[in-house]
Amino acid sequence: MNTIEIKGLDKSYGTTPILRGIDLNIRQGSFVALVGPSGCGKSTLLRTIAGLESITAGTLSIDGKVVNDTPPRDRDVAMVFQSYALYPHMDVARNMSYSLRLKKAAASVIDSALEGVANTLGLKPLLQRMPRELSGGQRQRVAMGRAIVRQPKVFLFDEPLSNLDAALRVHMRSEIRKLHQRLKATSVYVTHDQIEAMTMADQVVVMRAGHIEQVGTPLELYDTPNNRFVGGFIGSPAMNFVPGVVANDGQAVAITGTDCLLPLDRARPSSRPVWVGLRPEHLTIQQGSRLLGRVDTVESTGSMTFITFELAGALVTLAQTGRVSLAVGDQVPLGIAPAQTHIFDHTTEAAL
Repeated sequence: MNTIEIKGLDKSYGTTPILRGIDLNIRQGSFVALVGPSGCGKSTLLRTIAGLESITAGTLSIDGKVVNDTPPRDRDVAMVFQSYALYPHMDVARNMSYSLRLKKAAASVIDSALEGVANTLGLKPLLQRMPRELSGGQRQRVAMGRAIVRQPKVFLFDEPLSNLDAALRVHMRSEIRKLHQRLKATSVYVTHDQIEAMTMADQVVVMRAGHIEQVGTPLELYDTPNNRFVGGFIGSPAMNFVPGVVANDGQAVAITGTDCLLPLDRARPSSRPVWVGLRPEHLTIQQGSRLLGRVDTVESTGSMTFITFELAGALVTLAQTGRVSLAVGDQVPLGIAPAQTHIFDHTTEAAL
């Protein structure tokens, strides 16, 4: 069963289109991440689900009911904002219970809901504190608690971790995922960080310029990107791209500017100009290879080494476990596994 169904959704501001032809089904109880570069429309799409933005065309349904003209308070969704949006004059308890008090719920109902959520989020010792007395992570937990108290059908998260430091972001990623597994509520999560999307979501929606480029599980997007954009956006470090031409009756690709003829795992249209996509972790240093790269930079993190090479007129990155003794300017033989090579049309950039 789908909690959210979006069909042919368009959103424009005047004559400027923001979302175009959005079709998306979100299953009940799933955790879906909307990801893409800044300005791609992901936050606008989230706000249309919340009812904070009207839609120009198409339909948006929640639990089988079209909600195009339904006000936000009647959609049974709860939103967690990037800025936390806590009431500065209310303590934690009053911030979290605000929606129940607005509905004039009984004191016993409010107390019971508040205690349960505070225990779940580890906020019980903080209930009497004011927002200004809390850390960024604590404020974010209060914002989530305020949403959970409402027991909505859908949780909406708009880049909730972007204001936190790196270590706290990693911790909160895990906490939000555990919370979702405990509550089993449908969650839609907007982020510009594809690592967040990959590690937290059941389904990832990759967006660009108001369109959906691909929907799939994190590993589906990683292993079988629909096009060059998705291949380059999903994965860190990003996928490398070098130009080439399909040769040998479609059985190999000649990498431009080299004498390397790379066998393909399956046939492609012959003589076609292409982009060859190579993930950094699938490149290797292979003695005897005729494919030579000139070292441009070497960066070590201790457990990993990232080496950037000049190859075929482009810069490509190789990721290797451990440490490597190389210097800038060294000529290094590179190995590529055909089964781990991605081929994209040079003009349309669609996967072949």
